[in-house]
Amino acid sequence: MTNEQYQEAIEWLFVQAPNYQIDGQKAYKPGLDNITKLCEFFGNPQEKIKCIHIGGTNGKGSSSNMLASVLQESGYKTGLYNSPHLIDFTERIKVNGKNCDREFVFDFIQKLKKLPEDIRPSFFEFTTIMAFEYFYQQRVDFAIIEVGLGGRLDSTNIIKPLISAITNVQLDHQNILGDTIEEIAWEKAGIIKKNISIISGDENDTVKNIIKNKAEKENAPFIDASLLKTDLTSDLKGNYQKKNIKVVLALIKELRKLNYPISDQNIECGLLHVHKNTGFIGRWFEFSKNPLTICDTGHNQAGLEYVFSQLNSIKKHKHIVLGFVNDKKIDDVMKILPENSEFYFAKPSIHRGRHPDDYENLLMQAKISYKIFDSVQDSYLSAKEQCTDEEMIFIGGSNFVVGEFLEKNLQVSE
Repeated sequence: MTNEQYQEAIEWLFVQAPNYQIDGQKAYKPGLDNITKLCEFFGNPQEKIKCIHIGGTNGKGSSSNMLASVLQESGYKTGLYNSPHLIDFTERIKVNGKNCDREFVFDFIQKLKKLPEDIRPSFFEFTTIMAFEYFYQQRVDFAIIEVGLGGRLDSTNIIKPLISAITNVQLDHQNILGDTIEEIAWEKAGIIKKNISIISGDENDTVKNIIKNKAEKENAPFIDASLLKTDLTSDLKGNYQKKNIKVVLALIKELRKLNYPISDQNIECGLLHVHKNTGFIGRWFEFSKNPLTICDTGHNQAGLEYVFSQLNSIKKHKHIVLGFVNDKKIDDVMKILPENSEFYFAKPSIHRGRHPDDYENLLMQAKISYKIFDSVQDSYLSAKEQCTDEEMIFIGGSNFVVGEFLEKNLQVSE
């Protein structure tokens, strides 16, 4: 297989299968019928691996990577399924921090082309079965599976995990999951399985009660991770990681109850070496020191509030590169923009990317200093040109903005 053949296969996959990352809501195919047929076609590999299921609005990616790092430090061969990818498709499926083998991806896509007519998977359904099969072939000790969207009807919900966790519940994807916190919490609580412990990291009593009530109906032990006290820290920076660490510690406590040895030293080292062990980037990722340049993929209201609050705590003049997709409620974002900042708004290159010209009236109303660009790279280069060593640059607003920036600049910096 040549690199050109691999790229052609990936392009075929993106074209053939509806893809939420590119197409938005029209690619979302709720329900487990299709993934059930797909898993049966491949021999139900998800039933042959030990899974840990992690859902939530924000923090599920960070939490799953922290847990993976701890398990790797403990000597376990650990599979990790995250989405979306930032640069390369294979980032979605990892074993012990190493991206899925491209040869496997290429071969699996050839099998997809031969699926029966009655199975037409979405992009996410296809990547989900690909992850299950890869983890089975790799004989992992654990497979950490991150929920794609929601929970109850998400493709990953076909698994019967050892433990499940819901990091938190915030407003996001309302056009799919519901308009209220209560509706979204109910959807996310759909990952709770009979007699399987569920960990909740949310501090909101309304959310807790919805998760707890569902747990009681399923006779599933309910663990409130928000009550834990800890001084442990992680190399994943961002004040919001303190809450994710509690979820990870609760997950580890449950694994210990299931007689999987994990030492305190494994936990401490695992939390401190997430980048090295799993290759996870994108969450308060320090791209450079001079000038200080930070990326963060936080993109919904709650995630951006956390990120912007932390930016406000840094007493530097800021050059902020932001971009959004079409379904983003940008008027809400305008109300929470960081202070003491110059703004550079760009259109993400994907089909769903929204050009700042479309919302310039909101920028004018916000009375901020801003410039508009056709691409993320142009906006970053402009910010870099204006930024002194005493100031800082921030890049965010969307997974796609951060991914586009890193794809253009990460190899150059290395």
